[in-house]
Formats: sequence, structure tokens, C-alpha cells
Amino acid sequence: MADPALVEKYLTLTAEALERVRPAPPLRSFLIGASEDFLAMARAYLSDARHFRDTGDSDRALAAASYAHGWLDAGVRLGLLDGGDDDVRFTPFR
Repeated sequence: MADPALVEKYLTLTAEALERVRPAPPLRSFLIGASEDFLAMARAYLSDARHFRDTGDSDRALAAASYAHGWLDAGVRLGLLDGGDDDVRFTPFR
């Protein structure tokens, strides 16, 4: 069973990352739809993570929070989302 403190840490990290990111492509770009899809997936998984936490399923909560953050991190790495050069919440470019 996942440590509830770890679940809260990842929920907070993911919520902060979701607040920080913005779609990167121009509004008329074909890629704006892809960036919106990445954001929608991250929001849905974060919502699921909170639901699982609230029902006492810490394993699924941690997994869903990780998926949510993975969508955000991948979006930033691909250039679909702008993470504001934040190397704390997103994988640094090297």
C-alpha cells in the first residue's frame, strides 16, 4: 500500500504543474488540439487520483497522479505545453 504522504506529495506536485503549464502552439496551429488533449488527460487522471485518495485506495491514487504528471511532462518535452523552464516540476532539457 502506497504511503499516504507520498500520495499527497505527488498530488500537490501534479496540481502545481497543471497550474503552471500553458498550451505552447499558436491557437490556429493543428497542434493546439494535441496540447488540449494532453491537458484534458492530465486533468482527468488528477481527478481520478483525488477520488482514489478520498476512497482510501492509495495505490491507485499514486498511479493516477503519476499518469497525470506523465502527460504534463511529456507535453512539455514535446513542445505541446509550455512549462516555463521549470526544472523542478518537469524533466529538464539536457
